Amino acid sequence: MKPYVTILAGNAFVVSDGRGDIEPSALVPTGMFSFDQRFLSEWKLTVNGERLHALSVDDLQYYESRFFLVPGEPTHYLDAKVSVIRHRRLSGGLQEELTVLNHRGETVDFTVRLDMAADFVDVFELKQSLATKRETSVVVEDGYLRLRYVRDSYVREALVSSSAPADIDEHGMTFRLRLAPHGQWTTLLTVTAHLPGQGGKDTRDLLDTHRAAVNPETQRDLESWLAGAPQLGCDDAALATAYRRGLIDLAAVQFGALATGANLIAAGTPWFMTFYGRDSILTSIQAMAFTPQLAVGTLNTFAATQATVFDDFREKEPGKILHEFRYGESAAFEEQPHSPYFGAADSTPLFVILLDEYERWTGDVELVRRLEHETRAALHWIDAYGDLLGNGYISYERRNTASGLENQCWKDSPDSISYRDGRLPSFPRATCELQGYAYDAKMRGARLARRIWHDPIYADRLEAEAADLKARFNRDFWIEDGQYYALALDAEGGQVDALSSNMGHLLWSGIVDPPRAAKVAEHLLGPRLFSGWGVRTLAEGEERYNPTGYHTGAIWPFDNSFIALGLRRYGFNEEAGRIASAMIDASQYFDGRLPQLFAGYDRSLTKYPVQYPTNWSPHAWSAGTPMMLIRVLLGLEPHDNHLVVDPALPQGMGRIELLDVPGRWGRLDAFGRDRVESQRRRSGRGGRRGRGNVVAP
Repeated sequence: MKPYVTILAGNAFVVSDGRGDIEPSALVPTGMFSFDQRFLSEWKLTVNGERLHALSVDDLQYYESRFFLVPGEPTHYLDAKVSVIRHRRLSGGLQEELTVLNHRGETVDFTVRLDMAADFVDVFELKQSLATKRETSVVVEDGYLRLRYVRDSYVREALVSSSAPADIDEHGMTFRLRLAPHGQWTTLLTVTAHLPGQGGKDTRDLLDTHRAAVNPETQRDLESWLAGAPQLGCDDAALATAYRRGLIDLAAVQFGALATGANLIAAGTPWFMTFYGRDSILTSIQAMAFTPQLAVGTLNTFAATQATVFDDFREKEPGKILHEFRYGESAAFEEQPHSPYFGAADSTPLFVILLDEYERWTGDVELVRRLEHETRAALHWIDAYGDLLGNGYISYERRNTASGLENQCWKDSPDSISYRDGRLPSFPRATCELQGYAYDAKMRGARLARRIWHDPIYADRLEAEAADLKARFNRDFWIEDGQYYALALDAEGGQVDALSSNMGHLLWSGIVDPPRAAKVAEHLLGPRLFSGWGVRTLAEGEERYNPTGYHTGAIWPFDNSFIALGLRRYGFNEEAGRIASAMIDASQYFDGRLPQLFAGYDRSLTKYPVQYPTNWSPHAWSAGTPMMLIRVLLGLEPHDNHLVVDPALPQGMGRIELLDVPGRWGRLDAFGRDRVESQRRRSGRGGRRGRGNVVAP
């Protein structure tokens, strides 16, 4: 039996045990969640007073699963006279089709009971193990159960109904059945998460709507999403599986924001089912060659929520792009600052990078014109407010000392930024990749200013600032005796000298002086950082290195995808291919779904990638990783109205064919082969000719 089963749709998700039951757990966020609140904390099924056990569980799609159950202990399975099927789906609410089958040749009476409860705990409290008991109410009404929580004007309700008659009490529903020989009985149970003001519908309308909103529409949406993406043909079955799994997972984590109505990318289950600045932006970049439309909702939403004032509690500054937005109770009552929270130093330059990347691929100059004011404000933030020490570098120090994040880079755990000897540096901290993002944002902002906003003076200024930043950065961050870039500068301007994966993001940004790029690549693929499965976040041998450390030795697939893209930018095609191959190999051990992270043990030691202790899937930027790796392997880059294809496939990968790559050129196909496959093609023993208006470098 699977220990836990998760289904999700948008920012709603359900986590149950392997038989479909939900019971409170101190370790696992079990329940039905929507908009950061738990609407079901108990959902427990019995037949004639007995708990059920799973014969099998089918994960049909990300939004539905099916449990095949029998009562009794496993030793009694072969003699089961009754079985139960729970077909569960998320689509406008939770629907569970419950079927009881009588396998006897005689009429049998059954008592089917579902215990139900809702504690309405905020997901943020669960994450921090701070959940407190709430005063809730339960009302039995005409044909349904209303579970309710009220705090001042903050109201949350779970409405539970059944299509079959039931005896309803404050703790659940009981069904008393009489089944004919070999007969069956079915009911459709519906749980609606009700937020006040939800379209003005009354309770009965909501129940009727959600009872009708079953699978077909969601299935059609998924089929349309998959059909609209480029079609992959390749010899590597693991790559094909990872690509399809990634596309499906990106469909799973999209949801409509209440404030803007835009389609957004949630970061991932279970703790991050909301939109984050860096996660949404970097995922949009990863998927740009495949589903560029993801960037539109991201850009519009972040522009609409861009800070215009100072707010120490939320760490707002004019021009800054948000870090995290929460809908739950703790944010509503300002017990947490996430309404939204702006404690990230990277999301603002990344916003500029995404806008330029989107225009380069799509040619959508109208969006660039419409967001000119917000983009200029973001560029202004870099120097006006991001430079805390006046030394020309973005650095961070939290202003909300009670509940703000200490580390405001992508490695945001408390011990992620350290010296080689394990000491933690003082604040403000200027991590190296922040400077790369600032450089890239200025260069891209200059391009937009010159080509679309028609402001050459502003463009010249941004390019001059970028050149100055690059020169200073290569002077101040380069560690001469180690021949690598420091992880950060401390408050005194000293080098935080740990060897880390952050250098790969420097290659992606273009801030690395070309003569030094070879040394950076050598370190990234050297035995201290490269495990054989991927690049570790922190090098083996550093004092704080731990192969299971969240940001101190574990391997993050998204991180590796940007490192690979950076290596290709500087011409290290073989090294980029090694990382891509390692990630694709690793995906096989996770059923094609790359996790958020996995342990950094050496490949020769474990023979397989070791799962991180508290790992959950899907995660958006892990889902985007196979797409970025395909882009890296095929060397896909936009150039004016043309698609550049410069394939560099590792030996043994065979061929990759990517059909209907979307962009400002319309739809084009891209092809690549490794050396063995290319030789076979030249000798006339196979291969397929490319087609389309493809520009080779």
